Amino acid sequence: MSAVRICALAFAGLFTLSTGCGGEEDGIQNPVREAYDAWQKVELPGTVCGNGSQYKFFVNYSDQTDNLVVVFEPGGACWDYPSCTGASGIRGAANPDGLEDDHYELAPFISPFLQREDPTSPTAGWNMVYVPYCTGDVHTGNNVITYTDETGQGPDVMFHHKGHDNVQAVIGWIDQNFTHVPKLLSTGCSAGGAGSITNYYFLRNGVSAAQRGYLLDDSGPIFPSTGYSMPVHAKIRASWNVDSILDVLPSGFDVNDYGSINTALADEFPDDRLATTFFRRDMNFSLYSYERFYDFPPKEEVLRMWEADTQLLVSQYETRDNLAYYIPYWRKLNDSHCTTVINFVGSEIQEQGLNLGAWTADLLDDRKPLVSAIEAPVPGEDTETE
Repeated sequence: MSAVRICALAFAGLFTLSTGCGGEEDGIQNPVREAYDAWQKVELPGTVCGNGSQYKFFVNYSDQTDNLVVVFEPGGACWDYPSCTGASGIRGAANPDGLEDDHYELAPFISPFLQREDPTSPTAGWNMVYVPYCTGDVHTGNNVITYTDETGQGPDVMFHHKGHDNVQAVIGWIDQNFTHVPKLLSTGCSAGGAGSITNYYFLRNGVSAAQRGYLLDDSGPIFPSTGYSMPVHAKIRASWNVDSILDVLPSGFDVNDYGSINTALADEFPDDRLATTFFRRDMNFSLYSYERFYDFPPKEEVLRMWEADTQLLVSQYETRDNLAYYIPYWRKLNDSHCTTVINFVGSEIQEQGLNLGAWTADLLDDRKPLVSAIEAPVPGEDTETE
C-alpha cells in the first residue's frame, strides 16, 4: 500500500499511523529497494570497533514513508585502563571486541523507534538506521590511545575511540542512499542518547535530503559543565580527543562548557524540534557522571548531584522555544535509566496526564506545540523496600 493511500485512510479516521501525514509527504521518492522491512548489514572501509575490528551498522527500509530515524545504541563508556579493559571487574563500555553479523537482532529491544510492530511507536513505519556502539566514547571519540595498567599487572591495551569517524561514515552512506527525507529523527538512550545529540550537527548538515530535523536524547543529557558534571567532561575531553571534533560546532558552543551544545544546536537549527528525556532518579548515567569523580558517594548524594544538574539543564532549556524536556520521576526497570528502552511503559507523568509515546508523536508533529514536563517527586517510589 502506498504512503499516499495510507495517509488518506488515516485522515479518514479508519486508523491512526504516524508516518508523517502532516502534508510534507509527496509519496515515496527514494530509490526502489531490493527489500523492505528487513534488516540489512552495511560495512564501510575504515570504520572500526574498540579493538580495531570492522565496524558495521544496519538499515531497515520502509515502503510507507521517506521519513528516517537514526538510533544510536547505548552501552556505557570508558576512558582509562580499568573501565576499558574490565580490570576493575566491570567493563565500562559495550562491544569493544567487535560486532556480530546478527547484532541487528538487538534492535527491537534497544529502542521502540526500531520496532515495526509496536503500535505505540511513532516511527513504526519509517526507514530505520541502527548505529551499534563498540568504541566506548558515546559515538563521539576521535582518538587511538594506549592504556597502561597502573598496577603493572596487565598488558598495555590499544583502544580505538573512533566513534566520530564511524558516525561520519554512516552519515555519508545515508546521504548517498536517501534522496528524500521529509523528517529526520536522531535518537538513542544512555550513551546512544549522548551520541544522538553530539552528532546531531553533523547528521543534520550531512544528510542533504533532510528537510526537517528532530532530536530525542534519552538519558544521555549533556549537562552544563558549571555543575557537578565538570570532572567527567574534563576526563573524556582528554581521553577521547573531543576538542578535535567539537571545535567545529556553531559559534554558540563553548568547548569549556559541554552543556552549551544544547542552546548552540537550538540556535543553529531554529526550525528543528529538539528534546531530552530522562528520569529524575536515574541511578545509572548518574553513576558514570559522578561516582568515580566524587569518591564513590552514597546513592542519595549521587542523586542530589543529578538533581542539581537536572535543574541547570531545565533552566537552560527554558531559554529556547525549540527545546523541550520530558522528565518523569522513577520506574523500577533498569534503575530508572532510559525512558524509551524496550517500550514507553512506566515513563508516564501521571499528574499531567502524559505518556511518552504520545508526547514523542507530538514532538514529531509540527502542528503540535512543544510541551515540556517534569514530574514532581512521588512519595513511596524509589525506596529501599521497592
